[in-house]
Amino acid sequence: MTETPDQPQLYLITPSDFELSSFPDKLAACLDAEEVACVRLSLATSDEDRLSRAADALREVTHVRDVALVIESHMLMVERLGLDGVHLTDGARSVRKARKDLGDDAIVGAFCGTSRHDGMTAGELGADYISFGPVGQTPLGDGSQAEQDLFEWWSMMIEVPVVAEGALSDTLIRSIAPHTDFFGIGDEIWKSEDPAATLRALVAEMGRVTPPNG
Repeated sequence: MTETPDQPQLYLITPSDFELSSFPDKLAACLDAEEVACVRLSLATSDEDRLSRAADALREVTHVRDVALVIESHMLMVERLGLDGVHLTDGARSVRKARKDLGDDAIVGAFCGTSRHDGMTAGELGADYISFGPVGQTPLGDGSQAEQDLFEWWSMMIEVPVVAEGALSDTLIRSIAPHTDFFGIGDEIWKSEDPAATLRALVAEMGRVTPPNG
């Protein structure tokens, strides 16, 4: 995953549960509609067989399109399933181990909530990107949000690429687009009837940057 000097890149996050019979086709339509840098397999299940079958199905979709596929949390499954890396959800705590176990070529990302300190630590330990969120308001979690000033500060001070994710709206996308390298987009599109069309609409919003005073 690489930085872009202009419009943020797309990082798609799968639903926490999906039908293997239909979701790969929905994902393929999105990847064909817009250029996507990475897909995260983010199933809530701990069923190894289900995770394996889902990874196999999505890998067929992503790799033929040269899109990276990472799995959330389960670093032991990366090599066995032929995935590109892991997305860690515990801040900086597992970054060193993941980098050591998976090697330099694997993608290691770290979700750091709203913590600058965790983000900086994860970057120093070898994370390829840091994810902050949720950006928007959500009834889930403890109510904390990754505010725009966090992304502004990070983009000015830190070279490690940053992902903005969680409860994104059109307004938030317009305001944060100048300050993030990636938008992590998940339920924002999967809950719609036409995920690919919704994704195209969100990408259009990235080009409609909100002025600093607007």
